Parts: sequence; structure tokens; C-alpha cells
Amino acid sequence: MSVLVLNADHTPLSVCTTERAFLLMYLKKAEIISATANKALRSVSQSYPFPSVIKIKQYIHVPYKGVVLTRQNIFKRDNHACQYCGSNKELTLDHLIPKSKGGKSSWTNLVTACKSCNSHKGDYSPEEVGLKLKNKPIRPSYVMFLRASSKYLNDDWIPFLEHKASA
Repeated sequence: MSVLVLNADHTPLSVCTTERAFLLMYLKKAEIISATANKALRSVSQSYPFPSVIKIKQYIHVPYKGVVLTRQNIFKRDNHACQYCGSNKELTLDHLIPKSKGGKSSWTNLVTACKSCNSHKGDYSPEEVGLKLKNKPIRPSYVMFLRASSKYLNDDWIPFLEHKASA
């Protein structure tokens, strides 16, 4: 299971394993904020709460955490689905404004597209060939990406991820 790790100011830092979270708490580098109900970590002689959210005790200065523009991160942002037809087969990247017409490789100009829609669009804008986007492409924040890319999202995490996503 995964544990949400918060900085001393309660901003999300990362997600780690239960074992790593327990080690940080045992070494007194972190404290438990939320535990999973009806679950415990046991040793031969003791029982400990099963962490869901922990907070690092000493503030860690983290330089701006942006999401790196990569093919896989575009696919993640777009939920591995073509932004024109919704297919999840034979996915590629599509430049909304084609490179030949000055389009850049950026979060707001790249979308996930299936090969069929990408071929149909060709060297035109989506509007020119009658294609409509399902979602407007945006640059995801680190917290949005953390929330969207985590395979395990505990209800205990939501207040920390929701609060920071709107900030």
C-alpha cells in the first residue's frame, strides 16, 4: 500500500511505501497524520498504527516541482485516450497547431490521438477537418499529476490534494 508524504507545511511531497513511511516515523523524522482503520503494523512485542498520511517534521525546501513534458506524461494527463474519439488503441501524440505551421511541443499544443484521428487531421487544425477535442489541453500542476497518476488514492489523502490543487 502507498502512503502520502506531506512536507512540514502540509503540502504534498510524494507517495511512498508503507515500509518507508514506518521507517521515517520510527526514526522520528515524520509523524502520522492519518492511519488506516482496522489495520496495524505488528512486531513481536508491539502494534503500530498503519499509516495512510505522514508529515515530515522538518520542512524540506523543494524547488518548483513541475511536471516534465514527456510522451508518457501527455498520455497520463489525457487518461490514455484519444482526445478526439476516445479510443485507447494505437495512441500517438498530435500537435493541435501543426509543427509545419509554427506549432510548438508544449502542454497546451499536444494531445493524445489515435493513429486514425491523427491521420485524418493531418497537417490541419482540428477545426479545419471537423474534429472536436474532448478536453482542453492544460499544463498539469504537480498535485494534479500526483493525484491522477497514483494507482492507490486513499480517501484520507483527498483533503490534502484538493486543498493544494485549488491554491
